[in-house]
Amino acid sequence: MAKLKNIIRQLSTKDYEGIYQSLIESSADKSAYLLQSMREKQVSDTKIMQELGVNTNAYYTLRSRLNQKIEEYLLEQMESPRTDILKKVANINEIMFTKKKTIAIATLKKLEKELIDYDLSNELTIVYKSLKKLHVNTPEQFEYSQLYNKHVAFTLAVDKAEDLLSEYFMKYGNYFLSANEHDQLGLSLLCDEMANVAKLYDSHRLFVYQSCMSVFHRLFVLEDDSQISAADTSEPIEDILKKVEDIFENYPNDSIYYHLKLVFDFLKLEYYTHYKVFRKAEGYFEEVNEEASRLLANYSQFTFPAQFLLTKIKRHNRLENEDTLYEENEGLFLDFEKDTNDLPKHITYVIYRSLSCYYAEKYDEGARWINHLLNHVSIKKYNTAHMEVKTILALQYALMRELDLFGQLISSVQRQIRLAGKENCEHIVIFVKILKTAVSEAKKEKQDKILTLIEKYRRTNVPSTSFLNYVKMDEIFIEHLVDKN
Repeated sequence: MAKLKNIIRQLSTKDYEGIYQSLIESSADKSAYLLQSMREKQVSDTKIMQELGVNTNAYYTLRSRLNQKIEEYLLEQMESPRTDILKKVANINEIMFTKKKTIAIATLKKLEKELIDYDLSNELTIVYKSLKKLHVNTPEQFEYSQLYNKHVAFTLAVDKAEDLLSEYFMKYGNYFLSANEHDQLGLSLLCDEMANVAKLYDSHRLFVYQSCMSVFHRLFVLEDDSQISAADTSEPIEDILKKVEDIFENYPNDSIYYHLKLVFDFLKLEYYTHYKVFRKAEGYFEEVNEEASRLLANYSQFTFPAQFLLTKIKRHNRLENEDTLYEENEGLFLDFEKDTNDLPKHITYVIYRSLSCYYAEKYDEGARWINHLLNHVSIKKYNTAHMEVKTILALQYALMRELDLFGQLISSVQRQIRLAGKENCEHIVIFVKILKTAVSEAKKEKQDKILTLIEKYRRTNVPSTSFLNYVKMDEIFIEHLVDKN
């Protein structure tokens, strides 16, 4: 909420009036009132909700949509000069055929400067190609030929970097669910390849793309910075994040950077969370949380956005308010469209929604989320994740006292454990024992037995990517299992 208020208060008078008028014209009266209240009145959120006559969920949805409207308006204002430049590039042939040579050259030189300011390398190749033609009988032709070749090569390097980013995060999703050492090696090789591409040019864009990958890799794949390869940078993560922030400030009209700011807010959140600097992490949590739906839907080629959902569960567990996740989700993911083709993201999203139900003690709904997943997509190729998903479903069945369904599911998980080998999934073996102890007929010392198993679980080498890490095994966990069984 603080982020939205700050944005509204920092709007110029012209932008504020433009946004307000557009809301009135589109009959979005409540959004217009919310905008006006946050801009001109010092009233609490509770007071605004009362005046609008909406509940917490509706208010959360309303402010999320207002935030989106403001961003769309600001983006339109930002992109209009870019649009003008691109129109000029599209008209270069018209200039070449209808204008005198001196005028054509002067026009193209001015356009060259504007394109450099906006870092539009691909469009610069068209300008240099045209300038090369106009200088065919002069010594300057060689200069423009060199500039043309340079920008063609640079454009290819940027395309390569974007392809590497997309490939990295697709492969990270597989690694996240499999924890396969071969996949880990493949991720490190992609980091090396990205570092080598970035070294070809002194380019802020290539540095930003490399940083998307490198920072994430060091936080979630490498155990420590001693594993960083010679090809990659060993520069402190905080310094990298600061450099990227400076680049964004230096190129305020770059639409890609405008959107990538969300990725780096997410990386800052993960960085400070990783090193337990929770005070700094909180500032970025609010910003990313308000954009969680957009982050999940539109940023899979630049990061692994599903990680935010898991970080969010951990945060709420730490703050002991995990029961609020369920209610918040109603507004947060109102317009979110699931993508079942991106299995790692989809599975993580379903587990997040199921665990949100679990913490709100809505076990039946939590079970439906997972059953729908298992019935509509195949996740068998991710054997460990498949077992963990079914184990979380078994937890919900145990709390619902659906003992027949529980028994069938646990038998299925145990068959998978035998095939995989107990030594390869010890954490699942122990978790299953906890659940079986909870539903057993024996009442004597049940709570103590579960506590002993939990302590054994904590001594086990649980994979950092395990979904079971997000089931909070505390006194409340034990009480619920014992009381409901």
